Amino acid sequence: MDKICMLCVDDEAEVLEAVERDLSALEDKFPLETASSVEEAKTVLASIEKRGDELGVIFCDHVMPDVTGVEFLVWMENSEEWKKTRKTLLTGQAGQDATVTALNEAGLDYYIAKPWTKEKLHDVAKSQLTQYVIETGKDPLEYMAVLDAQALANVMHDHGLVSDE
Repeated sequence: MDKICMLCVDDEAEVLEAVERDLSALEDKFPLETASSVEEAKTVLASIEKRGDELGVIFCDHVMPDVTGVEFLVWMENSEEWKKTRKTLLTGQAGQDATVTALNEAGLDYYIAKPWTKEKLHDVAKSQLTQYVIETGKDPLEYMAVLDAQALANVMHDHGLVSDE
């Protein structure tokens, strides 16, 4: 079965480790991939695509060597394969111009300022993955135990998949 993955891109190993730790509760259903550069992230994306998996949400730092996180998110938004991915900027250093670009050109779905709390990151991941499942028309039943069960139940009800009885 195709898996819905998460990806975190950050050039700081400590940040990647913290994200892995904070999102570990979701990994049984949503594997987490990590990359320390945009170049590495593109390799991970190619691997996800080759396996026939999908990328549900990306958490991306802004300030990185060579290519900024916002530039990468804009590239993803303009790429047919990754346009539907929920995009989250996870950064402490994006200025107003970069943030506006992310909102206007990268289809940014969420902004998390560093440092974050485990609860905040987990809640945002859960919310963004729930939206991805809904927007891509996945069977909500498969994800009820892990994601926002009420939002998924509402979708099932709205589509006549469950009755009011």
